Amino acid sequence: MKRYLDHNATCPPVRAAVEAMVRASAEAYGNPSSLHWAGRAARRVVDDARDALARYVDCESGSVVFTSGGTESNNIAIHSVLAACRPGRIVTTAIEHPAILKPLQQFVDAAGSGWELIVVRPQANGRVSDAALLQVMTEDTRLVCMMMANNETGAVQPVATVAAHCRRIGVPVLVDAVQALGKQSISFRQLDVDFMSLSGHKIGGPKGVGALIVRRGVRVSELSPGGGQERARRSGTENVPGIAGFAAALGVVDFAAIAQVRDDFEAYLRSRIADAEVISADVERTPNTSLVILPGMDGETMLMQLDLAGFAVASGSACSSGKREPSHVLLAMGVAETRARSSIRVSFGPANTAEDGRALVEALVVARNRLKGMAGLAV
Repeated sequence: MKRYLDHNATCPPVRAAVEAMVRASAEAYGNPSSLHWAGRAARRVVDDARDALARYVDCESGSVVFTSGGTESNNIAIHSVLAACRPGRIVTTAIEHPAILKPLQQFVDAAGSGWELIVVRPQANGRVSDAALLQVMTEDTRLVCMMMANNETGAVQPVATVAAHCRRIGVPVLVDAVQALGKQSISFRQLDVDFMSLSGHKIGGPKGVGALIVRRGVRVSELSPGGGQERARRSGTENVPGIAGFAAALGVVDFAAIAQVRDDFEAYLRSRIADAEVISADVERTPNTSLVILPGMDGETMLMQLDLAGFAVASGSACSSGKREPSHVLLAMGVAETRARSSIRVSFGPANTAEDGRALVEALVVARNRLKGMAGLAV
């Protein structure tokens, strides 16, 4: 029996999204920029989806820029700010997704850039201190980048407090809300930040579509200039079926209802593996996420053992696949490298039950005992 427990990497598409994509492909096949009837039909699908997303995250429809996903959204926002101002300080956190950390580092590494990147480490519980972030902001701070919820630990970050301070001192803010969408309430209007990045496939929509929410009056620079689509903020023919599927997936998955499955899994894990450690267990987390450390075991090896047993879990971010380095998030939290390599991430979804969690624990026990036996250790 196969059990999928890697929903933070991607959530299987919900039926409503699939149906919306098929319908848009068959009935709204025109180019949304064309003026004839077929183009207007496609434009209506895009506009309706834009309105739906705006309602869901509480922003103006004109603030929604459809993109290929969170990575592109983050890059557009970062380049829009940093390429248009004189060098200064950039503030972010050590637990950000590579789609934030890498483009920021590129600006800093450019010859004679003059940029200073300040990376604030989280506390041991995985939550970044808002006081620590505010403390490093100076009058020459040009941009603050912060995720709303971490993709590995699930720890919810103090975005509202930081955003309010930045608004008072006039510093632009980019919030990566990719893992928060659908898992906690989001009001772009109340946060009053400059940019927010979102991705469709994390909530049961299709892959390859996302959005950048932009505060009214904030200038956006195109990464790839072309036909001037999305109000000259993101050129390229809109992915009409993908956009339709993204909008149709909004609110379909009740992630809050999954919290009990996650909690039951963690309780049973502790009862069967006494030295198992649940990361960020004492702070607010997204309701479906559990990052656990199994001391003495290699996470990649455990993952392969679980794969053979029919379980799909992760040993870190799927967007960083192919790497064998330990989680940069855990290292930033002060976890020793050997322990960081012993971690696996379990992220539950709507089809998962308490039985899936218990079965995973039993599979972990079997795999751990097998690996200990192969290493000549006491079981």
